Parts: sequence; structure tokens; C-alpha cells
Amino acid sequence: MYKYAPSEASEWETIFGTIEAGNFTWVQSYVHAIFTKFIFVMLTGIWFLTSNNWWKYAILVPFTMFLFQLIGIINYKSGYIDEFDFWYSLPLIIPILLFVIYISYRISKNTYENEALKRDVDDEIRKILSDDL
Repeated sequence: MYKYAPSEASEWETIFGTIEAGNFTWVQSYVHAIFTKFIFVMLTGIWFLTSNNWWKYAILVPFTMFLFQLIGIINYKSGYIDEFDFWYSLPLIIPILLFVIYISYRISKNTYENEALKRDVDDEIRKILSDDL
């Protein structure tokens, strides 16, 4: 998409409105940065929504980072891009990481206690599927 933007212009007139380069030199650079961050937000969002693993909440960490970076690019009046986004997203990232670590601990603790139950269930399934009822 960014290749359709004018390569050496600070504004681009589209049917959706005027796109200004902001702190970028050219509109093409601005559009490239927006679409790069937008694609990463979409991919991590789809990955989170379609994941069935217990650790899927860890995907929210890069999703949060990409989202803050996208907002920083769209808000072109700010004088920085990708410099302080980690520190702004840290209050969101820390609870997610603590939650994932807690869930990981609970799962690893329960696997040792439930081995006997798992063996019993597997034996019962084998009995049901075999001809020796």
C-alpha cells in the first residue's frame, strides 16, 4: 500500500482525506510505518483470538507493544516513535506476565499430582476400546 503513496511529498490527497507526513520526511515513509505496525497488530490479534493454548495470554505482550507503537505513529504530533512505548505499556504487560507465570506454575504443579488419575483414565479407555470388556 505504501508504494502507492507519493515518494517525495509531505501530503497525499486521497478519497478518504489528506494524509500528512507528520514527523516523517515523506508520506510514503509515514504510510509504510503505519501499515507495518497495523499488520503486526492484526497478526498478533488473530493469533491471540485463534489460539487454544493455555499460554495465549502471553501473546498480549507483543500485541500491547505493537498497539502502543501504532498509536504513537498515528499521533504524529509526538516527537518520538518507538522510544518510550515499552515504558507506557509496562503497566499492562506486568499483570499479563504475572498471570501467565501463575498459570504455568499451577499447571506444572498439577501434572505431578494427576499422573495416577491420567493412567487410570488411559487404562479405562483402552478397556472400552478393546474387545475384552
